Amino acid sequence: MEKFTCDNPYTGEVVVERPLASAAQLREVVARSARAQREWRRTSIDERIALVDRMVRWFEANADEVARDISTTMGKPLAEAMGEVNGLGIRAQHMASIAAAALADEELPPKENFRRFIAQEPVGVVLVLAPWNYPLLTAVNGIAPAVLAGNGVVIKHAHRTPLCGEHFERAFRAAGAPEGLVANVHTDHATARSMYELPDVGYVAFTGSVRGGHEVYSAVAEKRFIDVGLELGGKDPGYVAEDADVDHAIANLVDGAFYNAGQSCCGIERIYVHERHYDRFVSGAVELVQKFVLGDPLDQATTLGPLAQPGAPSFLEKQVAEAKAKGARVLCGGAATKANGRGRFFAPSVVAEATHEMSLMVEESFGPVVGIAKVASDDEAVRVMNDSPYGLTCAVWTRDPERAISLGRRLETGTVFMNRCDYLDPALPWTGVKDTGKGESLSSWGFHHVTRRKSFHLRVKT
Repeated sequence: MEKFTCDNPYTGEVVVERPLASAAQLREVVARSARAQREWRRTSIDERIALVDRMVRWFEANADEVARDISTTMGKPLAEAMGEVNGLGIRAQHMASIAAAALADEELPPKENFRRFIAQEPVGVVLVLAPWNYPLLTAVNGIAPAVLAGNGVVIKHAHRTPLCGEHFERAFRAAGAPEGLVANVHTDHATARSMYELPDVGYVAFTGSVRGGHEVYSAVAEKRFIDVGLELGGKDPGYVAEDADVDHAIANLVDGAFYNAGQSCCGIERIYVHERHYDRFVSGAVELVQKFVLGDPLDQATTLGPLAQPGAPSFLEKQVAEAKAKGARVLCGGAATKANGRGRFFAPSVVAEATHEMSLMVEESFGPVVGIAKVASDDEAVRVMNDSPYGLTCAVWTRDPERAISLGRRLETGTVFMNRCDYLDPALPWTGVKDTGKGESLSSWGFHHVTRRKSFHLRVKT
């Protein structure tokens, strides 16, 4: 039987080994979920809310184990991993709190002799293809609304964080879910494709690379007319306007760029600073970045962990070297390194005088590197922020909300932040434009893709 392994990015030791499921085994998992779903869809919304609440309680009770598994498989510092467990609860509970209203029948205005309403029905089995960088948070975005809407769920997690899918299955089983309703599978990408064509699968939610998104979207379309949600790449910009609180901007943007070692879909990867504040911002950012502590992610003193993927350090080195060759100033970092002689780290890096002639400012880095450029006006800031194939979030630092709104309406992005970044509010739809993908998760809109509309047109009097 073919297997895969996952190493610890800090120690290099293999920490997980699992067999890969065959297409026949995947069919059986989906069939079990579908059988459970046909009963689950008949349950009340209160029963579904209670199940999701018990699932959250399981994660809270097992937070130490879950957080440690995240840290040892993808390198996230333990405190940040614990934050994922807490964030999972916040997102799931918000979706539960709005489920009754979001899933209720929509009654149309009265019409003589008729009653008309629109019902929302579950799509069947939702396939969640989850990534490794935020293995709980990205997965729960699809899992919670799917279960609340009356669907079954099959989770295929990245091989970098295989234990997280298992934890979701354990959590729902412990919460009392029908057998097989929420299931985890380990398989390769090619074999996973066999699930897309199964008639019980009604929606596919994928978070990953742009290339992966094209592969999943085209593979589903070969055989099916079901919807596919895609959250793909990002190259999110921040802008420090002329009227910004600069100290606040420095602290927020450094955190937004380097949290999770920069391995965040909505992390800040490029910063544009009004010329009035440029020098002050750059010096302040470098001062903060140099305070990061690299080390064992299980050590509470560590504030920046190793990179999850083996090829990441060399990729970042090439980006920084190219930027330097084209005239940028590398003010700190810029090279692969180790901590205590161990781990695949990249020294946190600030690159000033960066331009869009450099891949560092246009291609996704997904690491602890940020480029900074000077701009002379809001108009110039909008132009360079929009000069990207991606559009997940953007962030504007200004003291004027109207300025932020005016700029935001011109920016090609899914979310506009003012005086904050790298954050997801579950009350707002999480969505992107351009190569960042299609569809939404969370908020009331997050239920739309895991349900289908059914129209009722009833002549009540003849």
